[in-house]
Amino acid sequence: MTKARLLRLSVVLVSIFMILLIIVYWDNVGTAHFYLHTSFSRPRSPGAITAGEDWEALPDVDEFLAKLLSSSLKQNSSIPRKTEQLLIQGSNKPVVSNLEENVRGYDWSTHKDRNSLDQEKLQVERQRTLREFCANSSFTFPTKERSFDDIPNYELNHLIVDDRHGIIYCYVPKVACTNWKRVMIVLSESLLDQGVPYRNPLDIPREHVHNTSTHLTFNKFWRRYGKFSRHLMKIKLKKYTKFLFVRDPFVRLISAFRSKFELENEDFYRRFAIPMLKLYSNHTNLPTSVSEAFGAGLKVSFSDFIQYLLDPRTEKMAPFNEHWRQVYRLCHPCQIDYDFIGKLETLDEDAAYLLQLLKVDRLLRFPPSYRNRTASSWEDDWFAKIPLAWRQQLYKLYEADFVLFGYPKPENLLKD
Repeated sequence: MTKARLLRLSVVLVSIFMILLIIVYWDNVGTAHFYLHTSFSRPRSPGAITAGEDWEALPDVDEFLAKLLSSSLKQNSSIPRKTEQLLIQGSNKPVVSNLEENVRGYDWSTHKDRNSLDQEKLQVERQRTLREFCANSSFTFPTKERSFDDIPNYELNHLIVDDRHGIIYCYVPKVACTNWKRVMIVLSESLLDQGVPYRNPLDIPREHVHNTSTHLTFNKFWRRYGKFSRHLMKIKLKKYTKFLFVRDPFVRLISAFRSKFELENEDFYRRFAIPMLKLYSNHTNLPTSVSEAFGAGLKVSFSDFIQYLLDPRTEKMAPFNEHWRQVYRLCHPCQIDYDFIGKLETLDEDAAYLLQLLKVDRLLRFPPSYRNRTASSWEDDWFAKIPLAWRQQLYKLYEADFVLFGYPKPENLLKD
């Protein structure tokens, strides 16, 4: 009996020791440090981010980890003052080397005339709309009913974590995600330039911004923390401030088409344009490079692109590419309770307000918008040559994004 008790005690002690080892050393692998901030709690009232909220009820292992982390890492819950001063500095003009950014250009106007929006009221309305439709049993779409535990790890790769400030950002391609990723890099100090963290978001080269190794994302947790990964995700989802930015779904599709098929993009030409041209434009013996194809006048049309999205074979081959995958599949808004929902249509105001709520507005400012950003007013022209039946099918494909994020149904495109 005594030996059995000693054995059980040994197992418990070894388990606790292993957990401590994981906690102590987990920031030795990867780019982010885990500092569990208690200052970024769930807001007690809509539109405001408050501090000092107690832990909510957690499962035993979660509670143990939460208490342990809170007590042992409390000393690291703030950024050193020297770092803050470094982050405030930096150039005010972008270094633009990428073709897409050269084409678009930047809009450096201040938009002060639009700063009168009632941001708190907007957030209340956006979150209410989302939660009501997530709870509405008569409104259904794929994956709506599953729980967070049902989401595979590979579907959590768009959730970027900044442990320094207690922030989780779900990025949506074609919704200012390049610049929001830059902001997350600056805040988390996950990328260095000659040994010093980047201070100005626009100084970060685009190729580094989209390098998956640069960011700590939820889908990396399993490799790093093993069986404790889901527990840690849940703790962070409860305590951290979670945000995403969305956009009119049809306008986002136009923007994706413009940047990936109207500009010379070798990867997208080989992976997507060649199959589209063969399937929907009956082309054969296509050039192997995008420059040759463009030189010969061989480009994917918007009609080809829409046919590709509606073709049942597309999803059977592989999930939609992230640039046109639905937001509900990227960010799981019915499984994750987002604290802030920004929109590209009000990007300048939303970004400024969010940085204030996160209390990082003195460290940086959000990079400016593109001057010739794809506009909602372009929809009629772009869809003019798309058959009505296709437009209606396309709406059904993206209906959940329209409804969950409060975008009106484009009736003018869905009727004769």
